Amino acid sequence: MGLKVGVIASELTRAAVADLEAMGVDSLWASGHVAGPIPMREPLVALARLATLAERTAVGSAIIALPLYQPGLLAKQLAEIDRWVDGRLVFGIGVGGEYPEEFRACEVPVGERGARANEAIPLLRELWSGERVSHAGRFFEIDDVQINPPPIQPGGPPIVVAGRRDPAMKRAAVLGDGWMPYLYSATRYASSVTRITEVAAEAGRALSAFQWMAFVFVAVDDDGDAARADAARAMGRRLRAKGNPDFSTILEGVAVAGNVEEVVSGLQAYVDAGADHLILSPMSSGDRAPVIRRLMEEVVPRLRSPR
Repeated sequence: MGLKVGVIASELTRAAVADLEAMGVDSLWASGHVAGPIPMREPLVALARLATLAERTAVGSAIIALPLYQPGLLAKQLAEIDRWVDGRLVFGIGVGGEYPEEFRACEVPVGERGARANEAIPLLRELWSGERVSHAGRFFEIDDVQINPPPIQPGGPPIVVAGRRDPAMKRAAVLGDGWMPYLYSATRYASSVTRITEVAAEAGRALSAFQWMAFVFVAVDDDGDAARADAARAMGRRLRAKGNPDFSTILEGVAVAGNVEEVVSGLQAYVDAGADHLILSPMSSGDRAPVIRRLMEEVVPRLRSPR
């Protein structure tokens, strides 16, 4: 299998999605939050919308904060989406925490988010089995429930774990079907691959079908300095929250920005570090469409070509 490339597509129109599919994108991703300091979509609704637009590619969530959702209802909703897209769904999850107000909105204690996710992941897989399920855990209690019809994918869609720190790596290694960190440098990504592989080995788990994804913010322009300045501005607006840094000072460690040559080199570093599926979030303070087109037409073909 060669390198796969996906694009964050929450805000794209039907025509833009069709263009991306025609250009050979492998996956399209929905993102969002329940509540936060800037306007954003609710990610499950955004995922359902995207599922109605994509005709051929995989669709996924990047990401849904799993602790905010009740597993029984979520299992049903995702089973329906997987059936809509003929088994092309990927479920990207995280534990959230950067926006505490969405936990307040959902009446979920933010301090329980990791433990809730760890209990919910195997429970979702049980519910996706199509069999009757009973479960009595710390957070969830389900008595004799069947999700019918189940997802098209046997056992449900792959669950890809996002995050940045060691608990997320352990969650991916032991419970997940893949890893998708964000705001990572290629060097840090390589370290995470080593760590996840070690934890999985200690747990006696093979990672032969594991999906090594990397969520990367990207900006490209003929003027590399202009691309970097634009990316820093765009990221500052998109990710602003209390305590967020000035992205111009840390851009190299959390994104790839520059001219075409620099972006090809920067993304190739993630591939060399172990990523086999790049999830690109095009950044621009203006229209993102030109950035997306340049990435797909000038950058991605070079990443996919044998070196």
